[in-house]
Amino acid sequence: MKDLIEKINAEFETFKTESESLTEKGVKAAGARARKATLELEKLLKEFRKVSVEESKK
Repeated sequence: MKDLIEKINAEFETFKTESESLTEKGVKAAGARARKATLELEKLLKEFRKVSVEESKK
């Protein structure tokens, strides 16, 4: 679970960096990287939900 949370935090940092590059600097390629990060975050957050539900049942 701890490893999963670290992955979520790292991916969120990637999203944050890329979205700031897009909005503040106008780097269009950063938009694609930010969108990719959101897709990865979606997967990781679903996995977190699954794991946390399993943990709460113990």
